[in-house]
Amino acid sequence: MSSDIDPRPIPEHADVLVVGAGPGGSAAAAHAATAGHEVVLLDAATFPRDKTCGDGLTPRAVAELDHLGLAAYLDDRPRIDGLHLHGWGAQQHIRWPSGRFPGYGSAISRMELDDAIRELAVARGARMVQGHKAVDVTMRDGRIAEVVVDSPGGRWPIAVRDVIVADGVRSGLGKALGREWHRDTAYGVAARAYVPSGRADDPWMGSHLELRGPDGALLPGYGWVFPLGDVPPGPLGDLSGGVLNVGVGALATAKRPAHMALRPILEYYARMVGDEWAITGTPSRLTSALLPMGGAVSGVAGPNWMLIGDAAACVNPLNGEGIDYALETGRLAVELLDDTRRSPDHTGRWRDILVEHYGLAFSAARRLAGVLTVPQAVPTLGRPGIRSAWLMSLVVRVMGNLITPDDADLVARAWRTTGRVSSRVDHRPPFQ
Repeated sequence: MSSDIDPRPIPEHADVLVVGAGPGGSAAAAHAATAGHEVVLLDAATFPRDKTCGDGLTPRAVAELDHLGLAAYLDDRPRIDGLHLHGWGAQQHIRWPSGRFPGYGSAISRMELDDAIRELAVARGARMVQGHKAVDVTMRDGRIAEVVVDSPGGRWPIAVRDVIVADGVRSGLGKALGREWHRDTAYGVAARAYVPSGRADDPWMGSHLELRGPDGALLPGYGWVFPLGDVPPGPLGDLSGGVLNVGVGALATAKRPAHMALRPILEYYARMVGDEWAITGTPSRLTSALLPMGGAVSGVAGPNWMLIGDAAACVNPLNGEGIDYALETGRLAVELLDDTRRSPDHTGRWRDILVEHYGLAFSAARRLAGVLTVPQAVPTLGRPGIRSAWLMSLVVRVMGNLITPDDADLVARAWRTTGRVSSRVDHRPPFQ
């Protein structure tokens, strides 16, 4: 899979340097190459590589893959009709809502998905540089003139016109450019593992809203079971055939940090759902991550650079989902690049675009997520909520990022109103 590593030295110049070849970065590289830019796609890893993630694709992510030209890639992948929600002795099967987006989702390991989007970018003309890390920048008149790359042969500069920063939740290059993560709003901690299963072709994602640890203590988070279908030999090591992604996620704030040992919680959760999901082995490839959420970062852009996806904390505060935001922000960033004749400075315009698309929803969602970190808030809201199919449909619509500015129904209007009120009282609004 890594045969496309260019044996020549690191390129001296790029119209558009994309740092990070996850879904957002690779999508941006594919869109930019299609638009005729000279694109270099840079990543510190050698692909295929693993990434901590639930691997679930919402209908909005499916729509974005279609827009990218990868609809056929999903043909032999799981078709997920909705969520099977559990909690407090009740359960609901909630289908994805129909409307602007497809009425189904999917689930694909990040080992496979990221490599597929990356290969698409290369096929469209982007030059891939793997195993090389962007570590610093050289500035000239307030703009990035060069990005300094650490390679096996030493450090080398790449002269750039524009830079799209897609290097993930920690965003080393973003930090060098002034990106700051603010933990006073809700953030997430999560762990996932893979298990063999006889139900890997199930059309429902499992979600347990009542998450408990091995000691029985209620945690401010949820557990998930996402069916990956028949995984081919190779991408997940010894695992092949029917595989599930099993994981747990919890919410935290600076005032109420999450002091949890994720491994035993995940292992306990996998045992808890073992019979229901026909799990035939123990969890493997267990990894964990810390997630900035809801635009809780400042410094998302400069005159000739933009942060996208996880680097810009474009992660849903209610469930940790970020693939659809990554794909979308990759596309939106390239659309802004193609509009630079009107204004060559991205600083304010990119922040405004992020606020326009996600600001209200992120403000409302992270405020609700903060409430859920308060002791007893989860059972107080969850116990009656899980018994209402209407309420759970609303939850799925919000958690799936399926409310758009074009939606004019009562729920959409109420959600936007909540976001506007929340934004007015935010100590630090999203992306500020």
